[in-house]
Amino acid sequence: MSKIKEAIANHKAFIPFITCGDPNLATTKEIVKEAVKNGADLIELGIPFSDPTAEGPVIQGANLRALTNGVTTDRIFDLVRELRLEITIPMVFMTYANVVFSYGAEKFISTCREIGIDGLILPDLPFEEKEEFLPFCEKYDVDLISLIAPTSENRIAMIAKEAKGFIYLVSSLGVTGTRSEITTDLGSIVSVIRANTDVPVAIGFGISNPEQAKKMAALSDGAIVGSAIIKIMEKYGTDSPAYVGEFVKSMKDALLF
Repeated sequence: MSKIKEAIANHKAFIPFITCGDPNLATTKEIVKEAVKNGADLIELGIPFSDPTAEGPVIQGANLRALTNGVTTDRIFDLVRELRLEITIPMVFMTYANVVFSYGAEKFISTCREIGIDGLILPDLPFEEKEEFLPFCEKYDVDLISLIAPTSENRIAMIAKEAKGFIYLVSSLGVTGTRSEITTDLGSIVSVIRANTDVPVAIGFGISNPEQAKKMAALSDGAIVGSAIIKIMEKYGTDSPAYVGEFVKSMKDALLF
């Protein structure tokens, strides 16, 4: 069984997103450790990219700060090697197809296997074009995580049937960012997913507080939160690990039902 699927299959999972290198990689390392200590079930690590098309202004800003600070893919690989000396829960990369392509797809994905990255999320990779990376993911046992959005409609079943690890269900149209209310009929989408796969499904985009996280997890297998965490990192900088830890604990506590 996929390590990701196994880790989040039997309870409501909390999945924090953290942009690597914002404000620096040493702080990223401490943030990940605090998140794990406070109940995170899986860590989503963002590799910065200059044109992060799925991201709203908050995560765009984190990408820019990280890149300005000289963060590179190789330095992030080294960070994961250090984290794996202590962290055992699944970790996945979230980045863009051009980052993987320009590095060399097989080299990138084989390195993921070597350092202990369990999955890869590429939000700008259409389902129909995944064959560019999927053979390497299968060769090196790295789950290529599928995204399903409200616009997926008649493609939901097809995507679900081939999903690995977990399914990232996008809560609403548009880019990442906190939202005061999520109005998409996610229940009907989850029903179609459940009819076609037993791979867990977690909901992301727009979740910013424990009440929203609980509501989304009630519909699915867990909640993914990014922008709300990045705002904490932006506010507190190198002092942010403890604050992120407190936030993760509040979100995870909300999912214990």
